[in-house]
Amino acid sequence: MSLISALANVHTAGKFGDKEGKNENNLLKISEKKNLLIVQIVQYKNSTVSIENIDSLNLKNEPLSVIFNNDTRILWNGPKNWLLVSNKKDLLKNISEKFKSTDFAVTDLSHSRAIIEIEGQDVKEVLKKGCPFNFNTLEKNNSINSIYNGIAFTADMLDDNPDKVRLFALRSFGESLYHSITDASLEFGFISS
Repeated sequence: MSLISALANVHTAGKFGDKEGKNENNLLKISEKKNLLIVQIVQYKNSTVSIENIDSLNLKNEPLSVIFNNDTRILWNGPKNWLLVSNKKDLLKNISEKFKSTDFAVTDLSHSRAIIEIEGQDVKEVLKKGCPFNFNTLEKNNSINSIYNGIAFTADMLDDNPDKVRLFALRSFGESLYHSITDASLEFGFISS
């Protein structure tokens, strides 16, 4: 069975919004990310295993933290709760072996999330329009959980020159979040790819 995009019915390529007379490099870039492995790792409350003793994945139990390498990003999602995002699909088997089911719940969320990536100098302004979080404090390699126009989402700040953020929402709310983000981006102009 092939993966059906969460935004297949709404995401179209092109230039939109206030783009006239603007340098194309200054327009926002909005894209859908597909085919990523998304795994939630939750340590049970009664578990006594130290997360520092788990090979290769340096989990941190610190708010906003993101651990990363070239292929994988691990976002702190809450106390003893992480969201692993990777372009290595075969990583799930390794994770399941390292995180014993007596201490951790490991759940593949890959097909249950819509992923929108926004890049450009006005990314934080777009996010401020629908979210109560103070995005001026969000730095590179930080992540947050919040709401955008009533839709629960996770934001992962990939870069800050220019700003580049990846947004994760439940697949069933993906189209609504996409419409909210693109509507908020119209005043800046954006390229959808």
